[in-house]
Amino acid sequence: MYLWFETALLPAGWAERVTLCIADGRIAEVLPGSDPAPDAERHRVAIPGLGNVHSHGFQRGMAGLSERRGRPDDDFWSWREIMYRFLDRLTPDDIAAITAQAYVEMLETGYTRVGEFHYLHNDVDGGRYADPAETAGAIINAAEQTGIGLTLLPVFYAHSDFGGRLPKPGQRRFLSDIDSFARLVEASRARLPADAVLGVAPHSLRAVTPEELAAVTALTDGPIHIHAAEQVKEVEACEQWSGARPVEWLLHNAGVDARWTLIHATHLNDSETDRLARSGAVAGLCPVTEANLGDGIFPAERYLAAGGRIATGTDSNIQIDAAHELRSIEYSQRLSLRRRAILSPEGASVGETLFDAALTGAGQALGVATGIAPGAPADILSLNMDHPSFAGATAGTFLDRWIFAGRAGAIDCVWRAGQLQVVRGRHRAAEVIANHYHKTLERLLG
Repeated sequence: MYLWFETALLPAGWAERVTLCIADGRIAEVLPGSDPAPDAERHRVAIPGLGNVHSHGFQRGMAGLSERRGRPDDDFWSWREIMYRFLDRLTPDDIAAITAQAYVEMLETGYTRVGEFHYLHNDVDGGRYADPAETAGAIINAAEQTGIGLTLLPVFYAHSDFGGRLPKPGQRRFLSDIDSFARLVEASRARLPADAVLGVAPHSLRAVTPEELAAVTALTDGPIHIHAAEQVKEVEACEQWSGARPVEWLLHNAGVDARWTLIHATHLNDSETDRLARSGAVAGLCPVTEANLGDGIFPAERYLAAGGRIATGTDSNIQIDAAHELRSIEYSQRLSLRRRAILSPEGASVGETLFDAALTGAGQALGVATGIAPGAPADILSLNMDHPSFAGATAGTFLDRWIFAGRAGAIDCVWRAGQLQVVRGRHRAAEVIANHYHKTLERLLG
């Protein structure tokens, strides 16, 4: 299969007249400065697909249900109670239907692989399904139905707070011990498609003891993801338990390195920021959800200046849009620091800087190669150059136009592993999946 583009973003920068040879879902050859072969599909501008490093697929079904003030101090913790009530009614089929809708929206907006931070393991009464990977199978079903690449991150969750406190009733669908979690991991591994990646996700230092953290991370040589320092209350509780802040504790005690992704890492002091940057780990930023929940603002300027690695995630899936996540990282810094063009070197494009950082960071966090390069998965987006956002654009402004000025319809086609999943901005199965999603939500919420 051959694709030909007038312009394409390669690892070395923008190139003209680029032919891509695709075989077995990967890019076999990249030929800049070439004429299109007779059987090549012709398109205008290609960029690599992005990885979404943090998703809770089922939460797409509760988007907009918490936007009513319930008490004067509404925050993450009150939102969590709404989330617990919503998930209590979900069957594996419901999880698959909701997650498939989320994955369609990811593909349509530029994400070609997702890290599913999957913690809804148990039946509604807290009991194990006969198949430990029953709900993991629902996630895999959604990924196969939509064609998105999957890095599955089964979550270990055993406690309600620091120090191994007993779990709360609302957490019964999450819970495992080490032995049952090991069985869950192996059962999930057996169900994964060929190009999927399996990691593990100790939920947070609230939900695991140090001994459990060590046992869980020993179960894989793949990616390790963990929530860390999302909330001020969490930081304060960690200090009371251990005398250290969450990221400080992890850096001192958990061997954090390039295999790790710390999700959110919102509340860092300067020392933690610098040390996390030096560790080689990825900070998995979810600025749209973090804004929705009132979490706070990640210290991106200092972290990136120290060489830190970032990627983006859609987390609660309140709104799914790769460009919006990238834009929100920069805009949060502008609002906080009251300056512009903060996260790029002088004279450089902010959009390209953010895109390159998120592309590379997501590949590391999700355990896959990225970019339009030989050997990488053929995960490619074409921009819709007839869209008003690209009027008069040149290669030097394509990504700034998409990230800061684009809106629905800015992406034309999406190939995932060489398969065309999105055409003229619409997923090939969007209508069928949306109809199933509507029926599922009408039943659940009716």
